[in-house]
Amino acid sequence: MVIAHTGIKVTEDNIAKVAEWYGKALEPLGYKKMRSFLDGLATGFSDHADGNEADWWVSGVLEGATALEVTVPNSHYAFTVKGGVTVDGFYKAGVEAGGKCNGPPGVRANYGPNYYAAFVFDPAGNDIEVAYDGLV
Repeated sequence: MVIAHTGIKVTEDNIAKVAEWYGKALEPLGYKKMRSFLDGLATGFSDHADGNEADWWVSGVLEGATALEVTVPNSHYAFTVKGGVTVDGFYKAGVEAGGKCNGPPGVRANYGPNYYAAFVFDPAGNDIEVAYDGLV
C-alpha cells in the first residue's frame, strides 16, 4: 500500500515560518509548493512532475486547539531519495533555511552498509530524515 499524502500540523502562529522552511529544505528532493489555501493555514508540496498532487502538507491549527490536533514535536518523518547528492542538498538547504542539524550526511552502518542519510530538525522541532539506501 502506498501512502497518498501525509504531513505535519503546527500552531497557527508558526505556520508561515515552517511552510517556508519546507519550501527551501525539500527543493533538492524535487518538491515545490503546489498550493496554499485557508489563508495559508494549509500548504501542500509535491514532487510529481505534473504538480497536480500534493503528498506533503504543512497545516496550522487554530489557537486553542486541543493537544490531539497538534503534532507532538520531535516526530520523525523520512523521505527516500535516489542518491547521496540529494541527501547532501537537503541537509544544506535545511540548515541554511534555519533548521538545526540532528545528524549530518553520512553512512549509518547500523541501518545498513550503504544507508546514507541526513537528519534536520524543522522549525517546529520535527526530525526530518532524507536517506539513500544505495539500492535505488
